[in-house]
Amino acid sequence: MAFGFTPPSSADSVPRPGRLLEPADWIASGVPLLRNPREVVSGLHARHAPTPSTAVVAVFQPDERLVASASFVRHTGRTDPADGWELRNALLTQLRRVIPHDLRRRTPVRTAVLLYCRAGPSHWTEEDGAWMWALRDACALHGLRCGAYITLTRTGWQILGEGRSGRRPCSAAYPVASLSSGGGAPEAHRRAVAR
Repeated sequence: MAFGFTPPSSADSVPRPGRLLEPADWIASGVPLLRNPREVVSGLHARHAPTPSTAVVAVFQPDERLVASASFVRHTGRTDPADGWELRNALLTQLRRVIPHDLRRRTPVRTAVLLYCRAGPSHWTEEDGAWMWALRDACALHGLRCGAYITLTRTGWQILGEGRSGRRPCSAAYPVASLSSGGGAPEAHRRAVAR
């Protein structure tokens, strides 16, 4: 048996897409359904007023009562595809700001939901796959159940993997937020709900 470093093959030098979940993998993971998705989407939209490239992560009690939420703007203008690892780290940062982890619990009680406002088509994209991977991993690392992934586009909202959607609310026709303004949503849009 030989030990040592194996030089990378030509296949290893090809750029790989970031960590992502395909829709079938997302459905197979058993994400719990929202009882009242329209109310959840409308509430998060009213609280955070997301514009394109804004992500809203929210934590709910089992009765779908909002415990905490935060919004931030994803870095845009990059040419490389979205990487689930970076998105997961951004979600963890926001979760740590608004709610303590539940890692001491034997099984997760609270559920995290992600609403992502974006331009483009309402169907699944690789960027959505990266957000799904990020949400699932961030929930595991913060002691939460992984909940719904919701996209908000100009045509309305859609819960990917469930087929539930609506026309209102929808993404506003605002320009994408500038990164030079602090790299995130205004402070007023980062909110924690009193527990």
